[in-house]
Amino acid sequence: MSTLYLVATPIGNLEDITLRALRVLREVPLIAAEDTRQTRKLLERYDIHTPLTPYHEHNKARKTPVLLEKLAAGDLALVSDAGTPGINDPGYELVLAAIQAGHTVTPVPGPTAPVAALVVSGLPADAFLYLGYLPRKRAERRARLAEVASLPYTLLFLETPHRLRAALDDLLEVLGERRIAIGRELTKMHEEIWRGSLREARARFADTAPRGEFTLVVEGAPSTPAAERWPPERLQAAIEASRAAGEPPSRAARRLAEASGWPRREIYAMLTVDGRR
Repeated sequence: MSTLYLVATPIGNLEDITLRALRVLREVPLIAAEDTRQTRKLLERYDIHTPLTPYHEHNKARKTPVLLEKLAAGDLALVSDAGTPGINDPGYELVLAAIQAGHTVTPVPGPTAPVAALVVSGLPADAFLYLGYLPRKRAERRARLAEVASLPYTLLFLETPHRLRAALDDLLEVLGERRIAIGRELTKMHEEIWRGSLREARARFADTAPRGEFTLVVEGAPSTPAAERWPPERLQAAIEASRAAGEPPSRAARRLAEASGWPRREIYAMLTVDGRR
């Protein structure tokens, strides 16, 4: 059986490609590329003349069986627009189909934006959760963040420039104050790594129009031993005082979580129980 090679390509700097990747791209009979124009720039840089065929989000249903036929006749390389195929790029369907057809699927490792941002963030990299792009709609975005708000893992997101400000607002509102590192235009000429708090990040981009592609690395939920938390009676009294003062539940939950050591998610549920807020 033939081999499907998943070849990682540069996310910006064209020098970030392995010798193995260049060899595979030269030797395979065909390269399936998310954007043939982008891939052609890379091939021209390294004097590679392998034929290209498009494989992207809009043609993958029709093109997957076609590529399986190509695999039946010989090896195939799959590349994305930038980075590692299958990470927020088309690829999963072809990989699954190739496996089911009995072909060998082999990674040719290389660049990927989330890991590149993680390792320079200054945040823990021993346990992390990658969530790709946050939902476009605010309610869906906040719901997704609420699902991971209490997890201790470093959180990784991708974001577009026109949604960055809204994403930072919701990150602060739902997760509470945390450390964040923002990678912009990673490995490119105008690469920038910004580190600070979520509140500082929101202020940083309030008056500066975001440009480029962004990778966000956010600190996981703090781990406070139960013995160091406020007693339940003290927390309940603070919740009742917040209700009496008319404090918005999201603001109260963030404030009390920082002070009490209780998870913000649990406090928010207490504040809103029985539809009282």
